[in-house]
Amino acid sequence: MRTIKNLAYIRAGGVRLCVRDRGSGAAVVLLHGTTANLGVWDAVVERLGGGLRTIAIDQRGHGRSDKPAAGYGAADYCSDVLALVRALDCGPVVVAGHSLGARNAIVLGALHPEVVAGVVAVDYTPFVEPEVLDDLETRVRGGDRLFASEADIDDYLRSRYPLMPVDAVRRRVTYGYVEDGAGFRALADPAAMVHTVRGLRTDFAEETRRITVPVTLLRGEHSKIVSSSAYAAAKALRPDFRAVELPGLDHYVPEESPGAVADEITRLLKKE
Repeated sequence: MRTIKNLAYIRAGGVRLCVRDRGSGAAVVLLHGTTANLGVWDAVVERLGGGLRTIAIDQRGHGRSDKPAAGYGAADYCSDVLALVRALDCGPVVVAGHSLGARNAIVLGALHPEVVAGVVAVDYTPFVEPEVLDDLETRVRGGDRLFASEADIDDYLRSRYPLMPVDAVRRRVTYGYVEDGAGFRALADPAAMVHTVRGLRTDFAEETRRITVPVTLLRGEHSKIVSSSAYAAAKALRPDFRAVELPGLDHYVPEESPGAVADEITRLLKKE
């Protein structure tokens, strides 16, 4: 496994989580999407600067964190983040989450408003259609393969994420894969990814309805995960949420437009 600088390992409840904890001041916890890792937030962290404390996490089953055989529902993911915030004594925190991380951020904010100051939920809402999750599960299974070289990984990721900048693809290669015999495999555990997608099929409209902390919803204009109908339904459920659609982007907003995400995090922090 290649060495990545400035990582730390923290026992949070029943799992050991890999984190990158930078800066000082008000704390922002950053939660990636399915199959990803804490590295997808690097460009957002750079734009936020050192005046904030940013805590990017490899969630369970992903990256360099523990990969238990079971426990990939919203309650499991949120329990980890809750335990981490308490272990670091850094709450209340703003939680910014992408996709899976957005679901987890909203559920955590609904269940534990005492540790969450606000949520930036990036390109995931309730009401995502079952056929969208069918396609996601197919793509997740397709990533469970041996790649002959880092160049092959790069080609695969470029085809999967056509709007993603070159530097973001490179970070995914660097953070997300490990040498395995004659090639490279993803660090994200294949079985955990399938369980995670199945967990996403459980609606979280009730948690979205009951959350009381400030929430910002972001959607990429061309997202294939959050349809215009799913986005409209979420806005109708909570018309008080700030909702921003970002033109020219698809699902991978933090990597395609890190400045826009950083701006929304900063905006939410100023409202506290």
